[in-house]
Amino acid sequence: MAFCTNCGNQIEEGASFCQQCGTATGNAPAKANNQPVEEGSTFGWGVLGFFVPLVGLILFLIWKDEYPKRSKSAGVGALVSVIAVVALYILLFALMFIFAMAVPAAVMG
Repeated sequence: MAFCTNCGNQIEEGASFCQQCGTATGNAPAKANNQPVEEGSTFGWGVLGFFVPLVGLILFLIWKDEYPKRSKSAGVGALVSVIAVVALYILLFALMFIFAMAVPAAVMG
C-alpha cells in the first residue's frame, strides 16, 4: 500500500488521487491516444459541396475540428459553387442588358 504525500492517508496501489484530500498521486491513467484520423480521399466531399452548397457548408462547420481535410474540401466545393452561380447571374444580367439595348435600335432603324 502507498501513502498520500499530502495528508499521509493510506491509498490503493495505482490510485490517481487520494480519497481523503484529493491530491493527485502521479499515477494518472494513460490518456487516450489522440492520433489523427485517416481521412482518405476528399474529392467526393468537394463535389457534394459544389452541387449542394448548403450541405457543404454544414459539413464544413461540423467537421472542421475532427476531419479538417474533408471539412476544407466540402467548404471549398460549396464556396466555388456559390461563386459560379453569382458569376453566372452577373453574365446573364449583362447579356439581358445588351439585348435590351439592341432591340429598340433594331426596331427603330
